[in-house]
This record gives sequence, C-alpha cells and structure tokens, in this order.
Amino acid sequence: MEVILAAPRGFCAGVVRAIDIVELCLERFGKPVYVRHEIVHNPYVVADLRQKGAVFVNELDEVPERQVAIFAAHGVSPEVRTMARERRLRIIDATCPLVTKVHLEAIRYAREGFSIILVGHKDHDEVIGTSGEVPEKTLIAETVEDALAVQVQDPSRVVALTQTTLSVDDTKEIISALKRRFPNLVTRNDICYATTNRQMAVKALAKRVNRVLVIGAQNSSNCNRLREVAEAEGVPAYLVNGPDEVRPHMIDGSHVVGLISGASTPEGLVAAVIDLLKPEKVSVIEVVDENVSFVLPRELQETSPRQTH
Repeated sequence: MEVILAAPRGFCAGVVRAIDIVELCLERFGKPVYVRHEIVHNPYVVADLRQKGAVFVNELDEVPERQVAIFAAHGVSPEVRTMARERRLRIIDATCPLVTKVHLEAIRYAREGFSIILVGHKDHDEVIGTSGEVPEKTLIAETVEDALAVQVQDPSRVVALTQTTLSVDDTKEIISALKRRFPNLVTRNDICYATTNRQMAVKALAKRVNRVLVIGAQNSSNCNRLREVAEAEGVPAYLVNGPDEVRPHMIDGSHVVGLISGASTPEGLVAAVIDLLKPEKVSVIEVVDENVSFVLPRELQETSPRQTH
C-alpha cells in the first residue's frame, strides 16, 4: 500500500492562535482557566488542554465570578458578551480573526439597511454567534432550497455572508440561487483560506488514490466538508478521528490511500494513522504553501514572546 498525504492539512492559523491563547492563559493566570465550549472542534485538543488545567463549560453561568473565561475560536454573540460583563469575568477572546471579520460585516451591512442572508449551518457555533449580532436582520440559508424560499424586507438591499468552513462548491450553488432571486445581491467571500486550500488539496488527492481518510472530529464542519468533497470527486471517503476509528472496510483492496486532516486536527493523529496502515511508501502532494499567522490578543502580547505560527 502507498499513502499519499495532502498538503496543506491540519492546524490553521486560527486554531494555532486559539490553542496558544489557552496555554498562555494557564501560564499567566494559573489553573483553572475556563473555556466556553470546545476551544476548537477536536476532542484530542480539548482533552490535552483539560489535562493542563483548562475547564470547559457550556455556558458562562458555570464560571465563578471574576475568573478568566476564554471565548472559543468559533466566536460568540453579543448576548454572551453581556453575560460575561454581568458576571465580571476576565474575558480573553480566542475568536478566529476571520470569524470576527464576518461579525463586523454583519454589523456594518445591518446599519446600512441591508437584510443579511447568512449561508451556513444553523446549529454551528459560528453561525449562532454571527447571527446573534443582528438577529432581527439575519436569515440563515443552509441549502439551495432555503435560498429559493427566504423572504427579505427589501429585495434590492440584500447581502450574503457565509460561514468560514463551508464547502466552496456547495456555497457557490446557494449564492447562485440567491443571485437569481436578488439581482442586486452583495456577496462576501467569507470562506477562509484554510478551508479553501484543504478542499483544493483533497480534490487533487482524489485524482491519485482509491480511498480517502479524512482525519478529524465528527463535529468539525471543515472535516465533514472534506469528506463530502472527496466523495463528490468519485472516491470513497471516511472521516475518522484517529487510528482507533479506522475499520478494515475503509481500506480493503486499496492500493493507494489518501490522507488529509481538518484545520483543527493535530498532526500526531495523522502520524498515528500512518503507523496503523504500515504503508510501503509515503508521499506528499502539495497544492499550496500556507504561511499565515495571527497576532495574539493584546492582553497576552505583553506576557510572552510566543507568537502563533
């Protein structure tokens, strides 16, 4: 068997920044620090940070007053920020800057009198946070059917924003449907660089392999999209969070297996899957070289020379 690794894969700059924030908070403030929801969607990352002293909570009312509370990479709504102030929490915001950009776009267009159609998965933390900025102005479209049914106040003033981790191809179809209904539609390309690059990589990978294993968590949007993209290219694909989830039927009869990992997946899990497969050859197909980093929050820039990478 040959294994072909796709590149880029694994941690994006937003995930690196979020993990660094939790670790730096533990260094500066000591144990425990509290994190609302999973800092990123990967149980191995969460378990590692929990072992180091992070406490993960569903809502801020579980955090004692005046303690350090970290917002996860997916962002939060103004309602959550209000609760944090009421509980006098010391907030450190690990929201990915590219998610924050979408929040700011929603606020800006709402002030300009636009209806906002947010393309994304309504139950995803990122969409919940973004739509919470201007809920009275925001409608969510998950599918083309939603796009064809959505009703807005003024069809001449509509903007389409997107969740950052969507399928590029599926989103194009939804946006096309919206444009047919609203010729003056303003569109913003909010799908992030890491999502786009990994989907490009899995398309290239699918042309050279019999099967694709996507390494990542079941609740990770970008990982699920990678599996869907590979299958759309005609290659059987499976989402596994590590070697323990690899089953014989996923690789039986496959001479060439492709591996890619989502933006919140540690590289160690990819290495562990390779160890399990015991390939005769490992090669890499690189689609684009990523060189992106984000600065830390101001509160932490003074505490450590560490930068995200």
